[in-house]
Amino acid sequence: MAYSRRTYLINPRFQLRFSALVTVAVLISSLIYPFAIFDLMNNFIAYVSSHSPEHVSQLSQKRTDLLITLVLWQLGFSVMIFIVCVFFSHKIAGPIYKLMKFFGAAREGHLSDKLFFRKGDYFHELAADYNDTMETILEKQKADFVYISEVATYVSNLALVVPDDKKVVLKEIGQKLNEIQARFQ
Repeated sequence: MAYSRRTYLINPRFQLRFSALVTVAVLISSLIYPFAIFDLMNNFIAYVSSHSPEHVSQLSQKRTDLLITLVLWQLGFSVMIFIVCVFFSHKIAGPIYKLMKFFGAAREGHLSDKLFFRKGDYFHELAADYNDTMETILEKQKADFVYISEVATYVSNLALVVPDDKKVVLKEIGQKLNEIQARFQ
């Protein structure tokens, strides 16, 4: 069964701000046509009033009805734009949120997990780059672990042939190497 999203506001601060900015930009840019229609209707009513004054009240009512309709359409369109932006920004905020969780897990020492984004999310190349980076880090970590194991064995063997006053230093070095090895496991 495919995972379906339940929470669309993953990063509410970003998503709401993004949606509001886009909605305001669309709203401001689309205010031109109601003012143009209002001006056109006023000019038409002024023309009709000079030729047929009895139709002015009917035209004024039509102008009011048309403007109310346009305002309601504009509000509905703005709400629709806002909702679409929330859904769109979710496809951006989701991958970033998941990447942040993976970075947190990496800080806790869980480096072996692969990062995958859901179908439809943006930045799939970011997941591939993260996975390549973690794979490189893990390969280097394994190589370092092998080398540290060899050094720890060498130090243990060396402790058998050195004078007693040097064995304390070699024992401390061995303990530090064991601590480092424990972090790698």
